[in-house]
Amino acid sequence: MKDWVINLTVVLADGRIIKTRKRPRKSSAGYNLTGLFIGSEGTLGLVTEVTLKLAVIPQETSVAVVTFPTIRDAAAAASKVLRVGVPIGAMEIMDEIQMSVINRTGATGGKKWKEVPTMFFKFSGTKAGVQENIHLVKDLAKAHKSQDFDFAASGEEATTLWSARKEALWSMLAMRKEGSGNEVWSTDVAVPISRLPDIIEISKKEMDDLGLFASVLGHIGDGNFHESILYNNKDPVERARVEECVHRMVDRALAMEGTCTGEHGIGLGKKESLIKELGLDTIGVMKAIKGALDPYWLMNPGKHNEMASPPHEPY
Repeated sequence: MKDWVINLTVVLADGRIIKTRKRPRKSSAGYNLTGLFIGSEGTLGLVTEVTLKLAVIPQETSVAVVTFPTIRDAAAAASKVLRVGVPIGAMEIMDEIQMSVINRTGATGGKKWKEVPTMFFKFSGTKAGVQENIHLVKDLAKAHKSQDFDFAASGEEATTLWSARKEALWSMLAMRKEGSGNEVWSTDVAVPISRLPDIIEISKKEMDDLGLFASVLGHIGDGNFHESILYNNKDPVERARVEECVHRMVDRALAMEGTCTGEHGIGLGKKESLIKELGLDTIGVMKAIKGALDPYWLMNPGKHNEMASPPHEPY
């Protein structure tokens, strides 16, 4: 989303209203305040207006769904597609557990999916370009042991094929039973594309070893993947095991020169991971910016990059 934002109107903690820049798509006038306020996730000011770029509607769009024998095969195929430069609108992955969840909840209108690791590709461009890219991806997938390769012949079919990816999180949440204490722990990391097969394979094995209902899914096209773990929040032992599994995944991503979160943000749970990733000097710069724009910590106190008590007691 951040790449489509041109400017913002922001209300600061002291009541001032600023606009981060004007409307040209390109500008080098001063600091990139647009990026700063997007990245601060509500801890530096309240966004009240956004100007977005418009995109041309592509001549053709299509979707392909490809199955693989293992999650590593799927991740390796995705890495190869990216490294050879095939233009892809979106590339998503779901493991066999997530595909099973989709089937159990009937979230895609009764369509039954094979319960194996599955890749979802979205193509867009000219008609000739889309067809060429589908064939390229099909050949690359075959080289990584792909099984079924289904692509949409119509817009309606494309919507059906993509629906499984859109319903993934909601299907997992639907598995919770009221009063059982069941919760879904959903978290993410991102790594360089070349390390995707390694981290996904290891992290999935660790989740499976927990003996809990857990799945891997994510936006594999930019090195970002998620773990969703269904666990009993009322069982401290079970919760501790899930926490340890998640912490190991985060540390593994950092060891691979990745990030502790690609999308979910730091919040409360990943403060220590942010220190490991960026170091105290970098976080010190963030704290200085926070102190300059919001000295009383009125904006979402205690979240994101705030590592210590505020200089003054918040109102």
